[in-house]
Amino acid sequence: MSVTDLSGDPTPDVPAAAQTARSSREPTPFAALLTRLHFYAGILVAPFLLVTALTGLAYTITPQLDQALYGDQLAVAAVGDQPTTLAQQVTAARAAHPDGTIATVAPGAGDRTTRVVFSLEKLGDKQHTVYVDPYTGEVTGQLTTWFGSTPATTWLDDLHRNLHLGEIGRHYSEIAASWLWVLVLGGVILWWRRRSATRARTTHLLIPDLSARKGVRRTRGWHATTGVWLAVGLLFLSATGLTWSRYAGANFGAGLDVLRAGTPELSTTLDGVPPPASGGGHQHGGAVTGTADNPASFDIVLTSARGAGLSGPVEISPAAESGQAWTVAQVDNTWPVAKDRISVDPTTGAVTDRSDFADWPLLARLSSLGIQAHMGILFGPVNQILLAALALGLLCVIVWGYRMWWQRRPTRAGRRAPLGAPPARGGVRGLPWWALPLGGPVTVALGWVLPWLGVTLLGFLFIDIALGMLTRRRRRPIPVSPAPAGS
Repeated sequence: MSVTDLSGDPTPDVPAAAQTARSSREPTPFAALLTRLHFYAGILVAPFLLVTALTGLAYTITPQLDQALYGDQLAVAAVGDQPTTLAQQVTAARAAHPDGTIATVAPGAGDRTTRVVFSLEKLGDKQHTVYVDPYTGEVTGQLTTWFGSTPATTWLDDLHRNLHLGEIGRHYSEIAASWLWVLVLGGVILWWRRRSATRARTTHLLIPDLSARKGVRRTRGWHATTGVWLAVGLLFLSATGLTWSRYAGANFGAGLDVLRAGTPELSTTLDGVPPPASGGGHQHGGAVTGTADNPASFDIVLTSARGAGLSGPVEISPAAESGQAWTVAQVDNTWPVAKDRISVDPTTGAVTDRSDFADWPLLARLSSLGIQAHMGILFGPVNQILLAALALGLLCVIVWGYRMWWQRRPTRAGRRAPLGAPPARGGVRGLPWWALPLGGPVTVALGWVLPWLGVTLLGFLFIDIALGMLTRRRRRPIPVSPAPAGS
């Protein structure tokens, strides 16, 4: 959120009496420092936020886009009375896609087709997904997917995360997420201070001051009031975006590990597990071998999962090596979510381990729910609408911020400038003695946890120092020789 100068510098047409009144409420050193940081961060980080908002806005329509582009693969033509066995569906998928190994199988239900995902070394982290009508057993198509995402969704996801530039491109989104919360909190503090100083705290905190004359003041009203309305949502997007960023996300994951607050591991060890009393492993007739090459194993595992209470959409993942349990996970990411997981012996159908979402550590649950909400999945279409509104609002705030910068430019003869001047310097010198010893370590710690915040903050500091030196050099008086003229 690129907010320009909110320090209350007098404009050229302010009457002398108003200037005198304003001098009695000069900004505190903290406000002056925050204003200058807010200005530079807003001007320099806003382009990153602009791209993030545009690409995020495009991503919000992916469910509808998938249905429009891939409806024939994702949904069945007609819902039948009884689905065929999962073994038959997997066999049909294997016949249509003889190469690769089966990574996951997501049984279809209702109007959803069954997804059989194949891993191939040449695809890297992508897969081929074969879609099968669960009622007829016929293949409806196949797509190249990424963690279940269709090609269109994958393309828009890559655009939002890294601009299709790979690991290098991920830096842009991390910079945006690292600074978004700083700009939001800074803008709210400065706007609250300004409203408080003008005794309009309640009136114009949530409603723009339309009585202000046209120009920077009215633009600032729209800019700041909109930012206040968006503050909670933007802080949420910043926090959740950082959790899976490259550097800050790695630090977040390490912190969860230290606190033992990450997603619990699910054991796939089969040592000493007795077969179930019901003999569920032999319900299809004869002994079977629990491997992905034996389609009957999928029915055994699915039956055990349903018996263990895993309702709704699930995803079956065969073991990477023989002699290990398979995993079954609920994949309903809409509220209320269903994310329970179990390990199942594919030969006997015995449940060997279990991890219920309700038993996850609080931070792990909040992180999982936050990611789904960030992606527009948690609350369905309502979630999409809220994200689209946040993206559009952020775009407006950015445009208004740059407009203020333009409107504050000097226009008088002899003082013309293409852009507005930054807020006044000197905020650091006016801070109390205890501020630097306290604020310095906090700033360093934030820079370590959020590396791109620290690196860019140093960049802003260098830019500010360079501009200050340049300004002093321009203002330095030209030396005049003390000798009389003509001597």
